[in-house]
Amino acid sequence: LGVKQLIVGVNKMDSSEPPYSEARYEEIKKEVSSYIKKIGYNPACVAFVPISGWHGDNMLEPSTNMPWFKGWKVERKEGNADGKTLIEALDAILPPARPTDKALRLPLQDVYKIGGIGTVPVGRVETGVLKPGCVVVFAPANITTEVKSV
Repeated sequence: LGVKQLIVGVNKMDSSEPPYSEARYEEIKKEVSSYIKKIGYNPACVAFVPISGWHGDNMLEPSTNMPWFKGWKVERKEGNADGKTLIEALDAILPPARPTDKALRLPLQDVYKIGGIGTVPVGRVETGVLKPGCVVVFAPANITTEVKSV
Protein backbone atom coordinates (compact mmCIF):
# COMPACT_ATOMS: atom_id res chain seq x y z
CA LEU A 1 0.00 0.00 0.00
CA GLY A 2 3.01 2.29 0.12
CA VAL A 3 2.71 3.04 3.84
CA LYS A 4 6.22 4.03 4.91
CA GLN A 5 5.60 5.26 8.48
CA LEU A 6 3.55 3.66 11.21
CA ILE A 7 2.21 4.51 14.67
CA VAL A 8 0.71 1.87 16.96
CA GLY A 9 -1.73 3.23 19.52
CA VAL A 10 -2.32 0.61 22.22
CA ASN A 11 -5.84 1.67 23.18
CA LYS A 12 -8.09 0.79 26.14
CA MET A 13 -5.25 0.83 28.64
CA ASP A 14 -7.89 1.79 31.24
CA SER A 15 -9.63 -1.58 30.63
CA SER A 16 -6.60 -3.82 31.21
CA GLU A 17 -6.24 -5.92 34.37
CA PRO A 18 -5.04 -4.16 36.45
CA PRO A 19 -5.94 -0.81 34.84
CA TYR A 20 -3.04 0.85 32.98
CA SER A 21 -0.94 -2.32 33.23
CA GLU A 22 2.64 -2.01 32.00
CA ALA A 23 2.85 -5.81 31.62
CA ARG A 24 -0.18 -5.84 29.29
CA TYR A 25 1.27 -2.97 27.23
CA GLU A 26 4.62 -4.77 26.88
CA GLU A 27 2.84 -8.01 25.89
CA ILE A 28 0.86 -6.22 23.16
CA LYS A 29 3.97 -4.33 21.99
CA LYS A 30 5.91 -7.60 21.70
CA GLU A 31 3.11 -9.34 19.73
CA VAL A 32 2.53 -6.42 17.36
CA SER A 33 6.30 -5.94 16.88
CA SER A 34 6.71 -9.54 15.75
CA TYR A 35 3.76 -9.19 13.36
CA ILE A 36 4.91 -5.92 11.77
CA LYS A 37 8.43 -7.33 11.44
CA LYS A 38 7.00 -10.24 9.40
CA ILE A 39 5.27 -7.85 7.00
CA GLY A 40 8.40 -5.75 6.45
CA TYR A 41 8.49 -2.97 9.05
CA ASN A 42 11.36 -2.33 11.43
CA PRO A 43 9.84 -2.10 14.95
CA ALA A 44 12.54 0.46 15.88
CA CYS A 45 10.95 2.80 13.30
CA VAL A 46 7.45 2.48 14.80
CA ALA A 47 6.09 4.58 17.67
CA PHE A 48 4.17 2.52 20.24
CA VAL A 49 1.94 4.71 22.42
CA PRO A 50 -0.25 3.36 25.26
CA ILE A 51 -3.49 5.35 25.23
CA SER A 52 -7.00 5.47 26.60
CA GLY A 53 -9.21 7.16 24.05
CA TRP A 54 -12.13 7.19 26.50
CA HIS A 55 -10.23 9.05 29.23
CA GLY A 56 -7.80 10.88 26.92
CA ASP A 57 -4.70 9.37 28.52
CA ASN A 58 -1.52 10.01 26.46
CA MET A 59 -3.57 11.50 23.64
CA LEU A 60 -2.68 15.20 23.92
CA GLU A 61 -0.84 15.31 27.25
CA PRO A 62 1.25 12.74 29.14
CA SER A 63 -0.90 10.65 31.47
CA THR A 64 -0.39 10.48 35.23
CA ASN A 65 -2.05 7.03 35.12
CA MET A 66 0.97 5.54 33.31
CA PRO A 67 4.07 6.80 35.15
CA TRP A 68 5.93 3.71 33.93
CA PHE A 69 5.71 4.92 30.29
CA LYS A 70 8.92 6.85 29.58
CA GLY A 71 7.93 7.70 26.00
CA TRP A 72 8.30 6.40 22.46
CA LYS A 73 11.35 6.71 20.20
CA VAL A 74 11.57 6.34 16.43
CA GLU A 75 14.85 5.76 14.57
CA ARG A 76 15.01 6.76 10.91
CA LYS A 77 17.51 7.97 8.31
CA GLU A 78 16.01 11.48 8.24
CA GLY A 79 16.55 11.91 11.98
CA ASN A 80 15.24 10.34 15.16
CA ALA A 81 12.08 11.46 16.92
CA ASP A 82 10.70 10.91 20.40
CA GLY A 83 7.81 11.94 22.59
CA LYS A 84 5.21 10.74 25.08
CA THR A 85 1.82 11.33 23.45
CA LEU A 86 -0.12 10.26 20.38
CA ILE A 87 -0.31 13.83 19.05
CA GLU A 88 3.50 14.09 19.28
CA ALA A 89 3.79 10.82 17.33
CA LEU A 90 1.43 12.17 14.67
CA ASP A 91 3.40 15.42 14.48
CA ALA A 92 6.62 13.41 14.02
CA ILE A 93 5.31 11.77 10.82
CA LEU A 94 7.34 13.11 7.90
CA PRO A 95 5.31 14.35 4.93
CA PRO A 96 6.00 12.34 1.77
CA ALA A 97 8.09 13.92 -0.97
CA ARG A 98 5.82 15.27 -3.70
CA PRO A 99 7.04 14.84 -7.29
CA THR A 100 6.43 18.50 -8.25
CA ASP A 101 9.15 18.40 -10.93
CA LYS A 102 7.21 15.90 -13.07
CA ALA A 103 4.37 16.51 -15.52
CA LEU A 104 0.92 17.24 -14.10
CA ARG A 105 -1.13 14.11 -13.47
CA LEU A 106 -4.57 14.65 -11.93
CA PRO A 107 -6.94 11.66 -12.12
CA LEU A 108 -10.48 13.06 -12.30
CA GLN A 109 -12.82 11.96 -9.55
CA ASP A 110 -15.88 13.97 -10.58
CA VAL A 111 -17.00 16.86 -12.78
CA TYR A 112 -19.50 19.50 -11.65
CA LYS A 113 -21.28 21.96 -13.91
CA ILE A 114 -22.05 25.02 -11.80
CA GLY A 115 -24.19 27.80 -13.27
CA GLY A 116 -22.37 31.14 -13.44
CA ILE A 117 -19.03 29.47 -12.71
CA GLY A 118 -18.66 26.78 -15.35
CA THR A 119 -17.29 23.26 -15.39
CA VAL A 120 -15.41 22.24 -12.24
CA PRO A 121 -13.28 19.08 -12.52
CA VAL A 122 -12.44 17.46 -9.18
CA GLY A 123 -9.46 15.21 -8.46
CA ARG A 124 -6.19 14.81 -6.63
CA VAL A 125 -2.86 16.08 -7.95
CA GLU A 126 -0.60 13.01 -8.06
CA THR A 127 2.41 14.65 -9.74
CA GLY A 128 3.29 18.12 -10.93
CA VAL A 129 1.84 21.48 -9.94
CA LEU A 130 -1.57 23.00 -10.67
CA LYS A 131 -2.15 26.74 -10.35
CA PRO A 132 -4.31 29.43 -11.98
CA GLY A 133 -3.12 30.33 -15.46
CA CYS A 134 -1.80 26.83 -16.27
CA VAL A 135 -2.85 25.43 -19.64
CA VAL A 136 -3.90 21.80 -19.21
CA VAL A 137 -4.89 19.01 -21.58
CA PHE A 138 -7.56 16.48 -20.64
CA ALA A 139 -6.79 13.02 -22.00
CA PRO A 140 -7.98 10.95 -23.78
CA ALA A 141 -10.42 13.59 -25.19
CA ASN A 142 -7.45 15.90 -25.97
CA ILE A 143 -9.32 19.01 -24.74
CA THR A 144 -7.09 21.99 -23.90
CA THR A 145 -8.16 24.67 -21.42
CA GLU A 146 -6.79 27.21 -18.95
CA VAL A 147 -7.07 26.82 -15.17
CA LYS A 148 -9.10 29.75 -13.80
CA SER A 149 -8.85 28.93 -10.07
CA VAL A 150 -7.84 26.17 -7.70
